Amino acid sequence: MLVDVWHCDALGTYSGVAGNSGDALRGSQVTDAQGRASFTTIYPGWYPGRAVHIHFKLRPLNAAGQATGEFTSQLFFPESVNAAVFARAPYSQKGKADTPNAQDAIYRNGGSQLLLSVKGDPVGGYTATFDVGLNLG
Repeated sequence: MLVDVWHCDALGTYSGVAGNSGDALRGSQVTDAQGRASFTTIYPGWYPGRAVHIHFKLRPLNAAGQATGEFTSQLFFPESVNAAVFARAPYSQKGKADTPNAQDAIYRNGGSQLLLSVKGDPVGGYTATFDVGLNLG
């Protein structure tokens, strides 16, 4: 399985989109023998009209390493964690996110099932694990 993740920077800008160059805050990994992949990144920023989120895409691979399909979704963060992060620089330059989870159209349509259980703090960093079951049949 190939796993892709991507998100915006602290000020809400995506690399490689709308004239922004580069591939920052984007990554891909093939899962290990247990079906796991691990990513290390910064906390995502926010942009108008959307809750704080990280995109992910799962692509099953055949024996030749070619993708045989794809599933794309997003992971969301608890509002208490967002508030703690956005009170600190450089996130504080932009201020509090304008769209809480409860007002985000994607979150309201089942996104609560994609809410991360986050551990840590804004000084030492955060960790989160999320298991995804994908029916390939």
